[in-house]
Amino acid sequence: MHPILARGRPLALYLGMWVLVGSLLGALLTGESAITWPQAGFVALPLAFVYAFVCLSAWYVSRGVPLAASSAVRVLATGVVAAGISGAGWLMIARGWMSVLAARGLFPRGGESRAFDAQLFGIGVLLYLLSLAVSYLIGTFEETRQIERRALQVQVLAREAELRSLRAQIDPHFLFNSLQSISALTASDPAAARRMCLLLAEFLRESLALGSQDRITLGRELKLVERFLDVERVRFGSRLRAEVSGGGADLCVVPPLLLQPLVENAVTHGVAHVLEGGTVRVAASRRGEHLAILVENPCDPDRPRGKGAGVGLSNVRNRIQALHGQEARMTAGERDRTWRVEIVLPAVESHERA
Repeated sequence: MHPILARGRPLALYLGMWVLVGSLLGALLTGESAITWPQAGFVALPLAFVYAFVCLSAWYVSRGVPLAASSAVRVLATGVVAAGISGAGWLMIARGWMSVLAARGLFPRGGESRAFDAQLFGIGVLLYLLSLAVSYLIGTFEETRQIERRALQVQVLAREAELRSLRAQIDPHFLFNSLQSISALTASDPAAARRMCLLLAEFLRESLALGSQDRITLGRELKLVERFLDVERVRFGSRLRAEVSGGGADLCVVPPLLLQPLVENAVTHGVAHVLEGGTVRVAASRRGEHLAILVENPCDPDRPRGKGAGVGLSNVRNRIQALHGQEARMTAGERDRTWRVEIVLPAVESHERA
C-alpha cells in the first residue's frame, strides 16, 4: 500500500496541499476567460483532487524502476512518459468535467481556452514529475532506514552471541576447579568430598536455571553466591568466612552468574593463599542511577602469580561492556593486603521479588 494511504493524517495533509493546486487552477481559469470564481471553483477543485490520486501512481512507478537497479536514461524516459500520459489524461478529464458542468448550466460553454488547455497539460506533467521525485526520495529514505535496521539487528545478534560465548566460559572454568577440590578431598576426607558433591549438584541445578535467563535480580544472584561459598566452605572449613549484603538493591537486575567468577577468584587466589584464611565480602549499594557491587578478599602479597585469576576478571569486564557499553565499568586492584573488585552498572529494577 502507498505510505500516504496507510494513515489518515498524511492523507489529509496531502489533500490539503492539493487545495492550493485547485486554487491555482481556478485563478488560471478566471484569468483566461470571463468566468466567476464560483464557476472556476466548480471546475478546479474536483480536478485537483482527482489528479492528487493520479499522482499517487508515481510511487508504484518509482518501485518498478528503482534508481539503484536502473540506468539514468531509463529512469528519465519512464518518468517523462508516465508524466505525459498522466497530464494528457488529466486534460481529457478536465474537458469532460467542464462539458458536464456546461450541460447543467454551471459553466459557460466555451469558457475554457486553448491557452488554458496547454497550461493544464504542462502543470499536470510538472506535478507528476514532482510526485515522482518525492516518491524516489521517500523510497531512498525507507531503504536507508531498512539498512540501518538490519545493521542494528546484526549488532544485537553479534552481542548476544558474544554474551553466550562469555557465559559459556564460566561453567567449565568453575567445574575444573571444583572437581580438583573433590579429587583432593576424596583421599583425605571422603565424607567432605561426598558433601561437596551434593552441594555442588544443588549449586549447578540452580545456576543452570538462572543462567538460561538474560537478567536476574541481584538478590537471586547473591543467593547463588552464598551457595557457591557453601560448596567452598567444605574444603576450607573455618578458614573461609563470608559477608554478603544486597544493601537494599536486591531488586536491581544483573546478568546471571556475574559475581560467581569474582567470588571464585576471591577464594582460589585470595583466601586459599592466606594461612589463617579470611573473609570474602560482597556488598552492593545504590548510587543514584547506578548500582555498585564490591567484592573484597584478603590476599598474600607473596602469593604465586598465575594466569588463572585473569579469566574471571576479563569475562566479567567483557560481559558488562557488551551489555552496557560505556555506562558500565569495572575496577580491580590490591591495596593494604586486600584485593578489591568494584562493578558499576546502570540501576534497573525488576518488579519480581528477589
